[in-house]
Amino acid sequence: MPEGPSLRKFQLLTSPFVGQVVVKVGGSSRKISVNDLNALRLQDSQVHGKNLYLSFVAAEGPLGPTAEDPVLQGEAASGASPPAEGGQEELCAPQTHPQNEMLQELQELRSEPPDVAEGPGNWLRFHFGLYGSVRANELSRAKQANKRGDWKDPVPRLVLHFESGGFLAFYNCRMQWCSSPRADPASDILSAEFHRGQALDALRTPNPICYTLLDQRYFSGLGNIIKNETLYLARIHPLTRGSLLAVSDLEHLLDCAVQFSSDWLHSKLHGKRLHPQIYQKEQCPLGHAVMKGTLGPSGGFKRLTWWCPECQPEVL
Repeated sequence: MPEGPSLRKFQLLTSPFVGQVVVKVGGSSRKISVNDLNALRLQDSQVHGKNLYLSFVAAEGPLGPTAEDPVLQGEAASGASPPAEGGQEELCAPQTHPQNEMLQELQELRSEPPDVAEGPGNWLRFHFGLYGSVRANELSRAKQANKRGDWKDPVPRLVLHFESGGFLAFYNCRMQWCSSPRADPASDILSAEFHRGQALDALRTPNPICYTLLDQRYFSGLGNIIKNETLYLARIHPLTRGSLLAVSDLEHLLDCAVQFSSDWLHSKLHGKRLHPQIYQKEQCPLGHAVMKGTLGPSGGFKRLTWWCPECQPEVL
């Protein structure tokens, strides 16, 4: 499922529509009544970790000020023009089996704590699944035939048409109304307010390091791709216990996580594809054979993990 950099890109696609009124709605969602969005004004767009939040108010209501993310402001100032396509994680590598990824998505969704304030509200929360995406002013088109041999285009879960004539289409996502976003920028790997000290404390625990990196309480937005690539860049075995690593090694690991996530976001906003070094590879860049295993805590969700035994020796 999309990770932090993709969600930041989704937010950038929705931001131009903030302040506009929804004039027509559509989509296949049965989780919410899509017609409830008709004639509402999109007031705000925020992203926290792996969730996108859109705020809607009555069309005659006042439009409050919105604070854009510093990373996105910087990209806009540099003249970056993000492609209209959202889409699944752009990888120059073969994809894993869809059934495995869907199971992992369900496990991860159950592992997330609920929003601070559940129930009726004016915030619509989007959690994207496998191939989840947001598209602005275009619809997704089939790139290959399905199992029946049909070339059917994907059906969006939600389509919002705005007074300007533009529209947003949301694919493969779970939607839920809430009264406020679950906002903790201190844990968001791409936030300017990311708390390094809190993250380092989490990494120092006796748990295997690959378990901790996926803990959204401390590394919101960090997903399986970032986990694999970061551990390889830092030359750390995924099952190494954090308490066995020197502080300097943990600092380097954290630097790699932040830098890789930022570089990936920058590439996405410029329409470039990700070229992973270890994720879904059979050999590492140095030519060593790569190992693959399904790793995760007992009773928790488990994810496919790739590592190089030569470059990432386990610390016993």
